[in-house]
Parts: sequence; C-alpha cells; structure tokens
Amino acid sequence: MSIFGPTGIELSYLIASSLFIIGLKRLGSPATARQGNTIAAVGMLIAVVVTLLDRNVLNYEMILLGIAAGSVIGAIAAQRVAMTEMPQMVGLLNGLGGAASALVAVAEFWRLLGTAAAVPLEATITTILGVLIGGVTLTGSLVAFAKLQGIMPGAPITFQLQQPFNLSLLLIFLTGSAYLIVEPHNVPIFLGLVSISLLLGVLFVIPIGGADTPVVISLLNSYSGLAASAAGFILGNNMLIIAGALVGASGIILTQIMCKAMNRSITNVLFSAFGSGAAATATEGAQGDKVVHSIDPEEGAMMLGYARSVVIVPGYGMAVAQAQHSVRELADQLERLNVSVKYAIHPVAGRMPGHMNVLLAEANVPYPQLCDMEDINPDLDRTDVALVIGANDVVNPAARDNASSPIYGMPILEVDKALHTIVIKRGMSAGFAGVDNDLFYKDKTMMMFGGAKEVVDKLVSEVKQL
Repeated sequence: MSIFGPTGIELSYLIASSLFIIGLKRLGSPATARQGNTIAAVGMLIAVVVTLLDRNVLNYEMILLGIAAGSVIGAIAAQRVAMTEMPQMVGLLNGLGGAASALVAVAEFWRLLGTAAAVPLEATITTILGVLIGGVTLTGSLVAFAKLQGIMPGAPITFQLQQPFNLSLLLIFLTGSAYLIVEPHNVPIFLGLVSISLLLGVLFVIPIGGADTPVVISLLNSYSGLAASAAGFILGNNMLIIAGALVGASGIILTQIMCKAMNRSITNVLFSAFGSGAAATATEGAQGDKVVHSIDPEEGAMMLGYARSVVIVPGYGMAVAQAQHSVRELADQLERLNVSVKYAIHPVAGRMPGHMNVLLAEANVPYPQLCDMEDINPDLDRTDVALVIGANDVVNPAARDNASSPIYGMPILEVDKALHTIVIKRGMSAGFAGVDNDLFYKDKTMMMFGGAKEVVDKLVSEVKQL
C-alpha cells in the first residue's frame, strides 16, 4: 500500500511534469542549459521515488542494485564522452529507452498470457505499439550509433526493391497485429511481431547517409518518447505518459529544426539515400582548372591582426581537435589589437543544434559574441576576414549558386562574401555530404593546412608578436 494517497501521487507527478517543462525551456539557451538539466533531473527523481513507493514492488533490492549499476555506468560515460561523440551517445540512450519500453510490452504480454480472463482490447493494442516503436527505436538507434562511430560504413546501404520490401514487412506486421487482437494468447505471432519490429529498425536506418544520421538520431529520440508513452499506457502510469510525450514532441521539433537548417524535408532525409555518391578528394594545389591558394600561419596572423573585423566560423574539425580553448585565446589576442571578433554558428554545426554553442561555452566565449546564421550573414560582406575552422558543408557556396549540387538550397554561412576568407583544414577532402567545396577555390580564399588546434596555436603565437 502506498504511503501517499491518490491525490498525493498525482500531485507529485504534476510537480515532476512541471519541472520537466521548465527544464526543457531552460535547455533552450547555453546560458541556462545546465540549470535546466538539473531542474529536469530533480523532476525525474521525484517521479521515480513516488512510483517506487506507490507500486507493489516485488524486489527493492534488485531495483536498487540496478539503479546503482546504471548510475555508475552513466557517470563514467558522461565524464569520458567527448562533445564530438555526443550524437552517438544520444543514439545509444535512445536505443536503451526503446529497449526498456519494448521489454515492458513483452513483460505485459507474458503477464496477460498467464491469466484465464479475456485480454482487454486496449491492453493488446498498447502492447503491440510498445513492441513496434520500442523495437524500431532499439535497432535503429544501434545502427545510427554504428554509422557515426565508424563501426559500419556511413554511406547509405541500399538494395533492389528496398522500399517495397520494407512496406511488405510493415503490412505483415499489421496483419499479425490484427490476428493477435483476435487471438491475444498466440505466442508465435507475438514473437514474430517482435522480430519484425527489430528488423524494421535496421532497415529504416541503413539507407540513410552519414551526413543525415544525426537527423535520424533526433527522430529516433522522438520515437523513444513515444515508446515511453506506450509503456505508460501499458502500466497505467500517467507520469510515464507525460514524460514520453514531452520527449516525443521535443524530438520531432528538433528534427524539424535540423531539416529546416538543411532545407530538406524529413521524407527526403529518410528515403533519398543522400551521400551515396563518391566523395571528392582534392589535394593541395591545382585540381583540374581549379587552383587552391595557401598561406602559412605568419601570413594568416598578419591578415587577422591588421583587420578591423573578424568572424570565426567553428566547425566539426574544430570540435574533433578540441581547439575551442585555443580559438578563444586567439580571439582574446585579436581583441587586444582592437579587432572586432564574432562567432558565426550554423544551426547544425557540429552535427547537432546547439553542439557548437556548448563547445564554445566550455571555453568561456561570451554569449553576445555568438551569432546565428540569420544575424551574421548580412554583416559578412562588410567583414575583413572570415576564419573558417574545420567547417565544410555549412560554408559551401554551391548550396547557393549551383542548382545541380546535392546540397543546393541548404542555408549556409556566406563567408565567401567577406573581403578575405581563411580556411583551416587538414586537407581538401569533402565534408559529411560528400560534396566538393567551391569555397576552397575562390580567389579570396586562403587555405591553411593542418590540424585545427595545431594551426590555431601557431596563429596565437604569431599574433602575440604583432
């Protein structure tokens, strides 16, 4: 018997839900994100404690052991994961959430299997939904993680009649679901539905290219929320329903933001097999009739130090090199020379919205210096030097000028309009989209080859001597 009355339980859930909503709101800005995370965590703690006290838990010892083991694993993972690997970690967490929801559905089926009474229709439907959404989220998230982590090829994996085959599997699932509603104690049919849901998750993600995988992870995050809501209906837990709905809604909003940032529809991301073409692999110097101009850090430092305004465009290359602190030091040195410094942030720079903002916040970059694409683009034609550090697709003029380019129409940071553009990059390889970057061959563009941290550190050293 619960130590709370029904009113106390629902009031506690209401407080927890309110904290979730406030936490999500605070996560909308880098300045308040940490506070928002803490507020939401407190809400989850309230929800977990109240649920454990409200339910007839069979074995508190095993639950506490699971909480302890999970907390240790989570703490270690949070400490060790690099910011550049955050999409992969989100993918894994999505998968675990889907697995939990699917296991709840399986457990509920087995519980109902042992009862002689007729199985309620709503119980069968919610169990089927839990299996479908949870299974797809689990295997789809694992494949997305493997693609981003390099465990499996990031390029789309396709085969003939792929979409008809997927549609056939879905129709088989729906047919089996209809049969299970009529015969809810049919174990082989239920196990078949579980297997199909797991297979659908794999087939859902493998045709999606590496450049689009973060979008799919965001969509799977939404699915994990829906799976949690389905589990809430199965268990009759209002808190789980609300929490899952919030995750589902925020995940789909984030997915829409990422698609808008690339000027592509979600159907195009899911079904176009974008990125299946061969990536460009130009090298320093001339490539056909294209010429690349390169400079050394000493020349770059003079261009930066004697400029009136500099816009720094950080990209995934900067994130991988963990060069954000060096970039902040370079900005400090330029400001010492009375150079105006701003940072231009593309919505999907660093693979996920807000990813680059968090990296720069780690280096204590002042928030007023961080400019969104819409705010900074009108000023770039009046900027003396645009310094691009490890960015590629998000500054590619082909997205604006070349109607035949696969990324045509994607909003970009228009750094080619600056008086001068310096690009720090290891080589001339294409970005995630596998598209050659026209920016590298512009007359006003100077390439500075090398790792982001190494080159920026050299720039800092040279600027100090000005």
